[in-house]
Amino acid sequence: MPSFKIDLSTAVVFVATAPEPKMVNKKTGERAVDRETGADLSTVGLLISDEGEGNLYQVTIPETGYQDGLTPGTPVKVTGLKARDWENEFNGQKRHGISFRAIAITAGV
Repeated sequence: MPSFKIDLSTAVVFVATAPEPKMVNKKTGERAVDRETGADLSTVGLLISDEGEGNLYQVTIPETGYQDGLTPGTPVKVTGLKARDWENEFNGQKRHGISFRAIAITAGV
Protein backbone atom coordinates (compact mmCIF):
# COMPACT_ATOMS: atom_id res chain seq x y z
CA MET A 1 0.00 0.00 0.00
CA PRO A 2 1.23 3.51 -0.69
CA SER A 3 2.36 5.80 2.09
CA PHE A 4 1.98 9.56 2.32
CA LYS A 5 4.43 12.13 3.68
CA ILE A 6 3.16 14.33 6.47
CA ASP A 7 4.35 17.95 6.48
CA LEU A 8 5.21 19.10 10.00
CA SER A 9 6.90 22.34 8.94
CA THR A 10 4.36 24.52 10.78
CA ALA A 11 3.53 22.07 13.60
CA VAL A 12 4.69 21.90 17.20
CA VAL A 13 5.41 18.34 18.34
CA PHE A 14 5.79 17.00 21.89
CA VAL A 15 6.30 13.53 23.32
CA ALA A 16 3.05 12.32 24.90
CA THR A 17 4.23 8.82 25.88
CA ALA A 18 7.82 7.61 26.06
CA PRO A 19 9.07 5.10 23.47
CA GLU A 20 8.25 1.46 24.21
CA PRO A 21 9.21 -1.70 22.35
CA LYS A 22 6.67 -2.58 19.66
CA MET A 23 5.57 -6.17 20.17
CA VAL A 24 4.33 -8.71 17.63
CA ASN A 25 3.23 -11.04 20.41
CA LYS A 26 3.09 -9.78 23.99
CA LYS A 27 2.67 -13.30 25.40
CA THR A 28 5.90 -14.59 23.87
CA GLY A 29 7.75 -11.27 24.04
CA GLU A 30 8.42 -11.26 20.29
CA ARG A 31 9.52 -7.79 19.12
CA ALA A 32 8.38 -6.20 15.88
CA VAL A 33 11.22 -5.89 13.40
CA ASP A 34 11.62 -3.72 10.29
CA ARG A 35 11.36 -6.06 7.31
CA GLU A 36 13.90 -4.11 5.24
CA THR A 37 16.61 -3.30 7.79
CA GLY A 38 16.05 -5.86 10.54
CA ALA A 39 16.03 -3.10 13.19
CA ASP A 40 13.86 -3.56 16.27
CA LEU A 41 10.84 -1.23 16.30
CA SER A 42 9.44 0.97 19.04
CA THR A 43 6.28 3.04 19.42
CA VAL A 44 6.10 6.57 20.81
CA GLY A 45 3.06 8.76 21.45
CA LEU A 46 3.34 12.21 19.90
CA LEU A 47 1.13 15.24 20.41
CA ILE A 48 1.12 17.18 17.15
CA SER A 49 -0.37 20.66 17.24
CA ASP A 50 -0.95 22.67 14.09
CA GLU A 51 -3.41 25.37 13.02
CA GLY A 52 -5.13 25.43 16.41
CA GLU A 53 -5.74 21.69 16.55
CA GLY A 54 -3.83 19.07 18.54
CA ASN A 55 -3.92 15.33 17.98
CA LEU A 56 -2.27 12.32 19.59
CA TYR A 57 -0.56 9.84 17.26
CA GLN A 58 1.15 6.54 17.98
CA VAL A 59 4.23 6.52 15.76
CA THR A 60 6.46 3.55 14.98
CA ILE A 61 10.19 4.24 14.76
CA PRO A 62 13.29 2.08 14.53
CA GLU A 63 15.05 1.64 17.86
CA THR A 64 18.06 3.40 16.32
CA GLY A 65 15.89 6.43 15.41
CA TYR A 66 15.75 8.00 18.87
CA GLN A 67 17.93 8.60 21.90
CA ASP A 68 17.19 7.88 25.55
CA GLY A 69 15.46 10.60 27.51
CA LEU A 70 12.38 11.19 25.36
CA THR A 71 9.94 11.79 28.19
CA PRO A 72 6.41 13.20 28.12
CA GLY A 73 6.44 16.93 27.44
CA THR A 74 9.74 16.94 25.55
CA PRO A 75 9.57 19.05 22.38
CA VAL A 76 10.84 17.01 19.43
CA LYS A 77 11.66 17.15 15.74
CA VAL A 78 10.28 14.30 13.63
CA THR A 79 12.11 13.18 10.51
CA GLY A 80 10.35 11.37 7.68
CA LEU A 81 6.85 11.00 9.13
CA LYS A 82 4.55 9.02 6.84
CA ALA A 83 1.00 7.69 7.08
CA ARG A 84 -0.19 4.41 5.59
CA ASP A 85 -3.67 2.92 5.60
CA TRP A 86 -4.04 -0.73 6.55
CA GLU A 87 -6.69 -3.41 6.56
CA ASN A 88 -6.76 -6.97 7.87
CA GLU A 89 -9.10 -9.69 8.98
CA PHE A 90 -8.74 -11.37 12.38
CA ASN A 91 -11.15 -14.00 13.68
CA GLY A 92 -13.61 -13.14 10.91
CA GLN A 93 -13.63 -9.43 11.76
CA LYS A 94 -12.37 -6.87 9.28
CA ARG A 95 -10.30 -4.09 10.79
CA HIS A 96 -8.76 -1.01 9.23
CA GLY A 97 -6.96 2.15 10.21
CA ILE A 98 -3.99 4.40 9.58
CA SER A 99 -0.49 3.68 10.86
CA PHE A 100 2.24 6.28 11.30
CA ARG A 101 5.95 5.70 10.85
CA ALA A 102 8.99 7.97 11.19
CA ILE A 103 12.68 7.62 10.46
CA ALA A 104 13.82 9.49 13.58
CA ILE A 105 12.65 11.56 16.52
CA THR A 106 15.13 13.96 18.15
CA ALA A 107 14.79 16.16 21.23
CA GLY A 108 14.69 19.90 20.74
CA VAL A 109 12.99 22.07 18.20
